[in-house]
Amino acid sequence: MANFDNIRLEKGLYCGGSFTSALESIDPSENYKGSALEGLDAYQRQLKRFDIRVSGTGSDVVEKFFKTSDSATLFPEYVARAVRQGMEEANVLPKLVASVTNIDSLDYRSITSIPTDDDKALKEVAEGSTIPQTVVKTRENLVKLKKRGRMLVASYEAIRFQRLDLFTVTLRQIGAYIAKAQLADAIDVIVNGDGNGNAAAATKALTSGTLGYADIVNLWKDLDPYEMNVLIANNADAVNMLNLPEFKDSAAGLSFHATGKMITPIGAELIRSSAVESGKIIGLDKNCALEMVKAGEVMTEYDKLIDRQLERAAITSIAGFAKIFTDASRVLEV
Repeated sequence: MANFDNIRLEKGLYCGGSFTSALESIDPSENYKGSALEGLDAYQRQLKRFDIRVSGTGSDVVEKFFKTSDSATLFPEYVARAVRQGMEEANVLPKLVASVTNIDSLDYRSITSIPTDDDKALKEVAEGSTIPQTVVKTRENLVKLKKRGRMLVASYEAIRFQRLDLFTVTLRQIGAYIAKAQLADAIDVIVNGDGNGNAAAATKALTSGTLGYADIVNLWKDLDPYEMNVLIANNADAVNMLNLPEFKDSAAGLSFHATGKMITPIGAELIRSSAVESGKIIGLDKNCALEMVKAGEVMTEYDKLIDRQLERAAITSIAGFAKIFTDASRVLEV
């Protein structure tokens, strides 16, 4: 078994991108199978080494991280994990994104396939005849990546005696802000396209300014051959939709009352977002519509967090979105 107590911790472990991955390469978790430390990753074993409790009623104060130079090296990873936790708690992107691509550069060109109605038919192929082709090619324009984040401003003296459990709440909220901004980026790409001339087609309401159940059905119909399994609307339009008589169906209402999940009568999950323009409702097939491109995970300025004991430090995440199949999303214009 590796001796995690003797590992020298230094800032260079952050240079490769993932601090935990760097630790795991030095101190693999597989070495601890069958021991009392099984189930902990390399970072969690280091917290145990320095007896730092980051959660619960018995959590330590921030100052505990800075008792030694080795333990101070763990602080940026604590910040990043707390921010990621906030992003995960507030993140609805997994309900919209069909694929997540991780890259190690700032340039990425997605692929596309634009099948015609004849291509989708998959007709019978006679013996000896040519098999119809589906052409896959790269997009003309690169995926636009956006850097989202917050500047954490606090002196070490101001927070040194604060419990880590309470400080984590603040960091999780930063993560929630980043997740909300990335959702807005995703919605913008769904509606307006990713710069490759692939904005979502529109379905017009039968009566301008009035949302009816027939309009939702028409949106579902126009999305064929894709499945409409997600609807996205702002608060006002979501309320109008849920107040339609057809949406008060007992089965749909039972799911909403029992789980809080808003399921429409046509089986699509309703997601609310203020990023959707008023009078527009987005329908999409979450399995085919959107690709998320990430340039690394949550990043923190570890030099400032370690050497200057916090002060000002940026917490950032770089991500962008690309449409996969253009016709897998449509916009209902009320």
